[in-house]
Amino acid sequence: MSHRIAIVTSGPGRPFDDDLPPLVAALEQIGTTVEVLDWDDDGADWASVDLAVIRSTWDYTQRHDEFLDWTRRCASATTLINAPAVVAWNSDKRYLGDLVDAGVNVVDTSFIEPGDPIELPVGVEFVVKPTVSAGSRDTVRYHADDHAPATAQVEALLADGRTVMVQPYQAAVDEQGETALLFFGGEFSHAIRKGPLLVAGEEATRALFAQEVITATDAHPDQVALATQCLAALGGIDALAGVSLPLPYARVDVLVDNDGRFSILELELTEPSLFFDWAPGAPDRYARVLVELAEAARS
Repeated sequence: MSHRIAIVTSGPGRPFDDDLPPLVAALEQIGTTVEVLDWDDDGADWASVDLAVIRSTWDYTQRHDEFLDWTRRCASATTLINAPAVVAWNSDKRYLGDLVDAGVNVVDTSFIEPGDPIELPVGVEFVVKPTVSAGSRDTVRYHADDHAPATAQVEALLADGRTVMVQPYQAAVDEQGETALLFFGGEFSHAIRKGPLLVAGEEATRALFAQEVITATDAHPDQVALATQCLAALGGIDALAGVSLPLPYARVDVLVDNDGRFSILELELTEPSLFFDWAPGAPDRYARVLVELAEAARS
């Protein structure tokens, strides 16, 4: 009897998920029965699969509470990866504060909650976005003297009940971009380079996600070491107590910060793009991890 795995996507995300076809093909190649299901499909029978794998649920930021409720319901019927506790923690970028507390180099970040005074960086370009966001939606890069429009954006987000994060723009991104490091089952798989995305003074995208310029790259050993440290730190975070580690999948976005250090920009544990098109063999590596998990779930 073959394993049954559900790959979880969304109506808006499915047409744009370049990782979906190669992942399905890799799983089917090793004898797995695969279903591709939208997370909000009321007719989905999650109990009929050994494993449900979150892939391109890219509309969750607009329905965050509903999505978190779904993760818990799904996990009550089958094994969901990543687990609901991971998704709840990681889908709100206030998790960056936990990584800082764990001693991980993270890009300088401040958070503004509804009711807090609005304080913005002085003398440097900076980025404003909500803590629950994906694909650069509602993310704006500002010139150093753009405090008036930035304050207006912050006020609008706060009025909508959203928490805001502010980061000094990291200048090296314009020349070096970011490096995304992919891990499957705790093992480093591959890396890609993402070119600069935000232009100062340009409005935030209203699309599901902003288009990125991607190239294959070899990760620097220090980048791999930082990403590995970041993932190891998850074991000491209270919100993740009881979560089995290493995680089935993780993406760690690293850049050179304004102090010249490698720093974490984001840790993607919910629905990251995996960039299979730039990494031959990566779908097979990931598929093997998923099949092992499906076997464990069934036993």
